[in-house]
Amino acid sequence: MLTVSKLVRSTLRQNVAAFDSLGSLKRFQHTAPREAPVALLESLRSAVGEGNVSTAEAVREHHAKDESYFDCHMADAVVFPETTEQVSQCAKLCSQHRVPIIPYGTGTGLEGGINALKGGVCFDLSKMDEIVEVHAEDFDCTVQPGVTRKALNSFLRDTGLWFPVDPGADASLCGMAATSASGTNAVRYGTMRENVMNLEVVLADGTVIHTAGKGMRAKKTSAGYNLTNLFVGSEGTLGIITQATLRLYGIPEAMVSAVCHFPSVQAAVDTTVMVLQSGIPVARIEFLDEVQMMACNKFSNLDYQEKPTLFFEFHGSEKNVEDQAQTVGEIVTMNEGSDFIWAKDAEERNKLWNARHNAWYAAKALRPGCRAISTDVCVPISKL
Repeated sequence: MLTVSKLVRSTLRQNVAAFDSLGSLKRFQHTAPREAPVALLESLRSAVGEGNVSTAEAVREHHAKDESYFDCHMADAVVFPETTEQVSQCAKLCSQHRVPIIPYGTGTGLEGGINALKGGVCFDLSKMDEIVEVHAEDFDCTVQPGVTRKALNSFLRDTGLWFPVDPGADASLCGMAATSASGTNAVRYGTMRENVMNLEVVLADGTVIHTAGKGMRAKKTSAGYNLTNLFVGSEGTLGIITQATLRLYGIPEAMVSAVCHFPSVQAAVDTTVMVLQSGIPVARIEFLDEVQMMACNKFSNLDYQEKPTLFFEFHGSEKNVEDQAQTVGEIVTMNEGSDFIWAKDAEERNKLWNARHNAWYAAKALRPGCRAISTDVCVPISKL
């Protein structure tokens, strides 16, 4: 235990020093970024190869903007490591030169986490795209940071398994771990925090650690610190995730989606509360108000009623799905909701959920030329 405790203290000290530039936004705006030393760039080229280091403005600009409203702040260079060892070596070099590190997955974040506000080196991990292991009988897999959720589910299709965490964008799985992503399936399957079993992480000084122990993929552990959950949601400030071991689930026998409309927001909220309190294992339940429905109709060429609306999805056997839908339908009727509009085949379901995933763009399209600010709000059910 003493060794782990020392490791944690040492890790925090190293990362506080390495990311000391993470001060107030005002300080960011008034402090000019320091350029990366030429000697560092030469060392990086030696570590990962000439072709895997770029200082081109177009490349740096591409890696300086995600889906958030923040302005671009470019790194001094972008490196494309191909192995954990190369990530470690590059991190050591940046640490030695006291240059910030900015991990980059697919750039689909909404919080500006990839902005190089103090300059530094961006680590693009897209070339590390191997699905390392799949243990179908144990319902888990291990992936590198360049693997996206859609690529993993495509690979898993013949195994009868899938990874259900779905934030909408085709994000990298290690990036999803870093941001503790959730999505429309969270009500049934949980968020990334519940579905990450182990992480391989490169710390700021280049040290490589495994948060649950090297090669470990047990479903539970009560031994020592929960380092995995320390790094899940750390947004790249504690280290670079180079490998993730994830829980998998069996693909349900039946999946059915439905839409229903309500006369008021309160009626839709009351329905949601009653469904959750009844313990019905709905896979997805999403609320859109009348303005958002109008935006989605225009953007996705739909013709739903522009009223407060709930999107549902039910997973299970044919009988279970039928029972879930019937019970939810009774609750909907109690709250003056409309009859279900069903989407039973895969094409119709995808059309429905793509409209929900595109709600951000649909809202922006209501005011052409505007910039949008997104955030997450989470409250107790009683406060909905």
